[in-house]
Amino acid sequence: MMGKIPKPGKSFGGCVQYNVLKKDAVILDAIGVRIDQVANITYDFNLGRKMNPALGQAVGHIALNWSPNDMPQLSDELMLSVAHEYLVKMKIQDTQLLIVRHHDKTHPHLHIVYNRVDNCGKTISDKYQHVKNAKVCKELTLKHGFFMATGKEQVNRQQLKGADKVKYELFDAIKGEIRWIKNMDELKVRLSAIGIEMLYKYKSGTTEVQGISFAKDGYQFKGSEVDRSMSYGNLFKTLEQQVQQRQDADIQRKSMINELRQALQEFESKQPVAPVNRQKPDQSVEEADYNPSYKGYGTDINIADDVDDEAIHGRNRRRSKQARTNAR
Repeated sequence: MMGKIPKPGKSFGGCVQYNVLKKDAVILDAIGVRIDQVANITYDFNLGRKMNPALGQAVGHIALNWSPNDMPQLSDELMLSVAHEYLVKMKIQDTQLLIVRHHDKTHPHLHIVYNRVDNCGKTISDKYQHVKNAKVCKELTLKHGFFMATGKEQVNRQQLKGADKVKYELFDAIKGEIRWIKNMDELKVRLSAIGIEMLYKYKSGTTEVQGISFAKDGYQFKGSEVDRSMSYGNLFKTLEQQVQQRQDADIQRKSMINELRQALQEFESKQPVAPVNRQKPDQSVEEADYNPSYKGYGTDINIADDVDDEAIHGRNRRRSKQARTNAR
C-alpha cells in the first residue's frame, strides 16, 4: 500500500469533478457533503472553507494505492476501513471528506478529498505530511498483510508524477552512479553532468558535513528522503565499503595469479627431461673440402683441363721426345 499526496489545491470544483466523474468511479463514503450532484458536493466543501477564508489552499487530496497482488482480498468495505484508519493516523479528522474508488488502472486505488479547514474552522496541517504518509502506509501494510515490494526497483515509474517522480529519478540516478566512483566529490561531478545538484549541510560555523540533499527540476530532497541508503552517512559508508572491496578483489586477483604461476612451475619441474640429440649434423660439401677426416674427402674431386698435367704425362713425353703440348 502506498499513499500519493499532491500539493494542496485551491479549487474544490476541479478536484471533485476529476474524482466523481471518472468512468466507473464509486463513492465509498462522504462526510459533511451531499453526493447527489457534483455541484452540491463542491458547494458544501466551499461552504465549509469559509470558516477560515485566510487559508488559500484548502483542498486536501490523497490517493491510496495497492499492489495488483492484493486485488483478490480488496473489497470496497476493506478499502474504506483502511482509508479511515489511515486518516486517523494522519490526524485528518473532524472535517468534510469524500472517498471515491476508481477502476481505471490495473492496480486497486481510491481517492480521498478532504477540507483542510476542519469543523471548528482550524487548519489541518500538512507539515511533514509526506514523511508521515510513508510511515503510516508501511504500518497498515504490515498490519493487514498487504503485498510489500522488496525495494524501489519494483515501483512502476510510469505511474509517478511530480515530487514522487523526481524522487525516484534521483534514486535511480544515484544508485547508478555510485557504483563507479571512489568519493563524494566524484559523485557530485557525475550527478551534475545529468542535471542533479548535490548540496551539503554543514555544522554551524564549521566545514564539517552533517547532511546531504539532492535537487532536480525544482524539487529538493534530503538524501534520507530519497532513500535511507542515501543519507550522507550511509553514502559515505557505501563508498568506503566499495573501495575496500575493490582493494580486496585486486589482492585476491594477484594472489590467484601467483598461485597459478607457482603451480605451473611445479608442474613443469616434475616433467621428465627429454634426451639431448648429440649427433653431429652432416657437413656440407664446402666444409668437407677442407676437412681431410671427412669420409668422402677427395672422392668427388674433378681435375680441371687447365691444370698442368706434367706430373701425369711428363714421363711419356720424355720417352717419345715429343714437344710439350696442352690438350684442351
